[in-house]
Amino acid sequence: MAWPDGLPPLSLPIIGAPLFIISNPDLVIAQCKNGVIGAFPALNARPMDALDDWLTRIRQELAAHKAAHPQAEIAPFAVNQIVHPSNDRLAHDLDLCAKHEVPIIITSLSAPREIVPRVHAWRGLVFHDVINVRHAKKAIDAGVDGLILVCAGAGGHAGTLSPFAFVEEIRKLWGGPVALAGAVTTGRGVLAARALGADLAYVGTRFIATEEANAEARYKRMIVESDAAGIVYSPYFTGVHGNYLRQSVIDAGLDPDHLPESAKAMSFEQAKAAEAVKAWRDIFGAGQGVGAIDDILPAAAVIARMRREYLAARDSLLGA
Repeated sequence: MAWPDGLPPLSLPIIGAPLFIISNPDLVIAQCKNGVIGAFPALNARPMDALDDWLTRIRQELAAHKAAHPQAEIAPFAVNQIVHPSNDRLAHDLDLCAKHEVPIIITSLSAPREIVPRVHAWRGLVFHDVINVRHAKKAIDAGVDGLILVCAGAGGHAGTLSPFAFVEEIRKLWGGPVALAGAVTTGRGVLAARALGADLAYVGTRFIATEEANAEARYKRMIVESDAAGIVYSPYFTGVHGNYLRQSVIDAGLDPDHLPESAKAMSFEQAKAAEAVKAWRDIFGAGQGVGAIDDILPAAAVIARMRREYLAARDSLLGA
């Protein structure tokens, strides 16, 4: 892989996507101990001073695990920072990331022009979420180290481009690390991402249905019980198009087939129903890969199974 110096080997080429509310130290530590990059949004640490405790715990537990298991492939971890004026914690959270020398910062929403030199000062890497080529060019101009291509079918805020199209266009202008997001829930999907030209798969929804994830039991069950037809793509809940579990929309008293494009387009009945709904609490994000998720397991078991699937698919293609 065309990695910058210093990134250790991984048991599987995966970044566990930073999931709002859901990603916590338990999940990140389990992912990293089992050889895939674990990530969480800085905003998940509440109150904001808790971020210092989270980072201290993650670093200490991973160091202790490495000391006890010198041969283990322990992956680095990442912190997601929202680069937007609405994030009034950005300066505070970035200071703590500098203090702990977080290995990877994942940025989203705006090109991280001012953040890149700060992270590079402590030898960290910056990966940036993009949903189209225009955003990718801005990120490259800002000096990022890696791109995360959020394609059609990804959970949460997702783009509309096919990974086949998106990766090919990006590879015309970028030779650095690329992570591919969009309905990757099995080891076969990880191998497919590599075959397309990505270095990593960006896996989110599969890790919601794990024992460590900070998601309520109803959410995890809904992931297991849903399929691709049970995903709704709408800008209604946050103002940005995203993929959500249809059943959670129904349970919130809304009609998933007749969601307005904006609050201005709502009827009186829709407006009354929406008043009681909080997107972060009641509407569950998920990608189109839910149909391949049939159980709730420890993260270690999920990663082990994905590795077996990855190796079996690779050997099958090679004719072994």
